[in-house]
Amino acid sequence: MTGLATALRTLAVTAAAGLLAVTGAVAAPAPPASAAPEPKAPREFVALSSVDPTILQEMRYTTEHNFVGEPVDGYRQPLCILTRPAAEALHRAQVRLLVRGYTLKVYDCYRPQRAVDHFVRWAKDLEDERMKKEFYPLVDKSRLFADGYIAEKSGHSRGSTVDLTIVRLPAAPTRAYVPGEELVDCSAPQEERFPDNSVDMGTGFDCFDTLSHTDDPRIGGEQRANRDLLRGALAEQGFVNLPEEWWHFTFKPEPFPATFFDFPVARRSVAGH
Repeated sequence: MTGLATALRTLAVTAAAGLLAVTGAVAAPAPPASAAPEPKAPREFVALSSVDPTILQEMRYTTEHNFVGEPVDGYRQPLCILTRPAAEALHRAQVRLLVRGYTLKVYDCYRPQRAVDHFVRWAKDLEDERMKKEFYPLVDKSRLFADGYIAEKSGHSRGSTVDLTIVRLPAAPTRAYVPGEELVDCSAPQEERFPDNSVDMGTGFDCFDTLSHTDDPRIGGEQRANRDLLRGALAEQGFVNLPEEWWHFTFKPEPFPATFFDFPVARRSVAGH
């Protein structure tokens, strides 16, 4: 009887398989393969705080207070990531500034390619001008590519470029931005602009205006002295300023001069480095 039962069970399984083939019935799908893991940073990248925890960090693209008006793709945590040589050079500049009663404050460091892509999509959407009054009040949004404010590649994605300023010690707190609040022109006098504990540089960060050009002749007095202090402190450590943006510096020589990375800005990207 045992042999007969086994044969009958085998026959039943075979018949069921044949029925599936004839009727076109679909068997339950296999479980989906696990998603590909997020890319991690090469070991040459570090969190700036692990090299110098005294440098202030106000990472604007994790917030809604930026020219896009929303957190930017790829910025998972408010964290400055840089190549180690760039981070160590910032540390050396910080040591010299601390003696003079100042500290560095970074706004943006490594920027993933997906964030640059987000900027490009935003720039092409001419209807979205929610942050125009603060960040580009005098620039027609249709001119952002032609005028060089937005590009499809950014040196930030190579890991050795940083946007930063100087703060006088003791550093006063900066209040949080409230989405929907009244915006003020980034080139207005400092007492009228959104409050920032930075020394007066003549414009706010990410101000799309020729007044942001580091050597704009309209900038003089204390504002000129502050820009020169920042540029001089960083130049001593190998950073080169972008003439169109007083806040933008790239460490030379870059460890990755031709590689544009896309790992997210997150602690896990540099965990263990």
